[in-house]
Amino acid sequence: MIQMIVALVIFAITYVLIMTEWINKMTAALMGGFLVIAFHIVGQKRAFAAVDWNVIFLLIGMMMVMAVLRETGIFQYIAIKTAKLAKASPVRIMLFMFAITALISAFLDNVTTVMMLVPIALLIASELKISPIPFVITMAIASNIGGTATMIGDPPNILIGSATNYVFMDFIYNLSPIIILITITSLGITWLIYRKSMIVTNQNRARLMEFREDNLIQNRKLMHRSLLVVGLMLLAFIFQDKIGLDIAAIAMIAGLTLLILSNRKRVDKVLANDIDWATIFFFIGLFMIVESLIETGFIKLVSEQIVKITHNDIRSTSVVILWFSGIFSAIVDNVPFVTTMIPLIKDIGAQIPPEAIKPVWWSLSLGACLGGNGTLIGASANIVSVGIAHKNGHHISFGDFTKIGLIYTLNSLVISTAYILIRYF
Repeated sequence: MIQMIVALVIFAITYVLIMTEWINKMTAALMGGFLVIAFHIVGQKRAFAAVDWNVIFLLIGMMMVMAVLRETGIFQYIAIKTAKLAKASPVRIMLFMFAITALISAFLDNVTTVMMLVPIALLIASELKISPIPFVITMAIASNIGGTATMIGDPPNILIGSATNYVFMDFIYNLSPIIILITITSLGITWLIYRKSMIVTNQNRARLMEFREDNLIQNRKLMHRSLLVVGLMLLAFIFQDKIGLDIAAIAMIAGLTLLILSNRKRVDKVLANDIDWATIFFFIGLFMIVESLIETGFIKLVSEQIVKITHNDIRSTSVVILWFSGIFSAIVDNVPFVTTMIPLIKDIGAQIPPEAIKPVWWSLSLGACLGGNGTLIGASANIVSVGIAHKNGHHISFGDFTKIGLIYTLNSLVISTAYILIRYF
């Protein structure tokens, strides 16, 4: 019990430091991670083992891919082309980017999606002379919403699919209808929030519309090679079960291949300038801290209380799991949370017919994936998006993200509650 209290104190202090930004968030997370080791709450070996290296190497590999793609000028080309289609209207561009991000995230890991698309939004905002912060925040939110629709879009769904033997189409059939509805309502929220604040001068709009995007491609040969490698990487992501490789290995192979094709003699420059090491170490610290909550039994204790409250009633359990997952996933990374919840739901399912437990699994998926929009640290895509913005000179605080993310999260959870009750009960 004492170790649990100490772990909670360390977690709370770290969380406050991240929220207030009194010190750098990477420093806060790493300090918290090593304090749980120093206080013998988690052994060093166990703490290091808790780091999800699949996530870490996925991030590094995708940062390598993005570094090479940036050299070709393709991001600038897509940025201007998208802006022209939207007639250089910033709100219209934001809505387009929201929908595109949600769609791609359904079939591609949401972290990968934001790493590909956020740089485009930054370029558009730069050309229009407006702040890119609304674009970055809404695109991170869109990636988490879209990623909920399929088994491969968000890590919690991958874990649930593995634990239940649900196939790809099970997720499509049960989750895509509600995600489409949530995406549509989220587009409405985006329009309501930003319709009056995103103002662009006619001069900047006209200048953007006159831009010759074809001239932005700096290296067509490298672009064609890079797009081929990226295409093969995406195919490998989709068929990763058949080829027997995790997404981290696929991303690293793609990133290293592109480095050889473009910067084989200047790798040190890419590692120094294009890899966001602050974000990487921030993730490492968070994994270590959350492991202390798992190790001391805090997460399991709270999860067991849910079952007692609902008295094993599936209707009540589904709603409680949805909201509990949504709230908790906004505070800690949803991957270890879902990992802890899976055995509990399996225990409940062993006492009832197999079909009856399905709503609980879908509630866990919706709550864990959509709840990640609640705060800056709720989902990997949020942290990566903000990290990209920061690396380009745009600071997004914990409060900046959270005050917007909470609106979308509340909307998502309310609609999901109605969906679960109407469809399954």
